[in-house]
Amino acid sequence: MRKAKVYMHNQWSGVIAENEEGFVFTYEDDYLKSDNPESVSLTLPLSEKPYKSTTMFPFFDGLIPEGWLLDIAEKNWKIREADRMGLLMACCKDCIGAVSIIAETN
Repeated sequence: MRKAKVYMHNQWSGVIAENEEGFVFTYEDDYLKSDNPESVSLTLPLSEKPYKSTTMFPFFDGLIPEGWLLDIAEKNWKIREADRMGLLMACCKDCIGAVSIIAETN
């Protein structure tokens, strides 16, 4: 299983994970209890329950670069375009906007 921490405005807000069944996104309890937590996306409103999907959540998939930037990522890190979790973890540490993704290492 691969996992990455999701940050909202540099505050740890949740975890996205890939397992045999697909993808799971879960908000961190401390984030939900913090002052004025924001959802990372309108499609992933604040919830204590995990979100599950057989494919990468559209919001997170939209963070992955396209075009020539995607080509660079594929060639330099040897990540296939179909490996959406690998691309998310490699390319989305410093995204434009409020959300960043930091891969968890075991």
